[in-house]
Amino acid sequence: MTPDATRSELTLDDTLRLRKLIGDARCVLFDFDGPICRLFAGHPSAGIAQRIKHWLAEQGHAVLLKGLKDTSRDPQDLLKVVGKAHPGSELVMELERKLTEEEEHATVSARPTPYADPLIRTLVAIERKLAVTTNNSATAAARYLGLRDLTSCFGPHIYGRTADPALLKPDPYCLERALDSLGYPPHESLMIGDTLADARAARRASAPFLGYAHDELRADDLYAEGASLVVDSLEYVLEAARAETPHRH
Repeated sequence: MTPDATRSELTLDDTLRLRKLIGDARCVLFDFDGPICRLFAGHPSAGIAQRIKHWLAEQGHAVLLKGLKDTSRDPQDLLKVVGKAHPGSELVMELERKLTEEEEHATVSARPTPYADPLIRTLVAIERKLAVTTNNSATAAARYLGLRDLTSCFGPHIYGRTADPALLKPDPYCLERALDSLGYPPHESLMIGDTLADARAARRASAPFLGYAHDELRADDLYAEGASLVVDSLEYVLEAARAETPHRH
């Protein structure tokens, strides 16, 4: 099924909960790949992972891959494995640079998540401050937002992967950086994400979490990690945002 081609109906309680989440939030922290776009729609992550594996093997580090499943399709898994084995090394930094280049290339063929663009613009219109908090490269996220003419909606508040893989979500580092920069306490924020790492990072940062998932099992897992609500379409969030009035200071 094409994501967002259909949507389940929210109960009245869930609709009210969603309205409250939007109403209470002074700032919204978006994960990037998932809630904003399908970054690897035209440049699959499985291919990236395979190219990185070949590069590591060529560099004489094939032994690092033995602890990783051959079927791994997530290049960030490779980055974490190498980062744990060689923390702070030039190898880790070079691998992170290669992954950033791949992600920047992927932005050209990335597909916007249904309703994400109007949701972002509506949140700005109702005076919510926005940030990106992602395990992807900040430069890749910035490039994609520029292609969608959304740069002004986020300004400088794009917090992505650093040279230290240990700070990837579920570590709350990027969320805490965003909150510090925006100037809001966690309870006045809302994180929107689609992974267990997102939910765990939000919980560790004490930020309310809104999950985005099409799979019921994933939704159950997000609830188990502390999600206040999980939706299978951002259209619900857009409707809740459109029902809001701007904050008055």
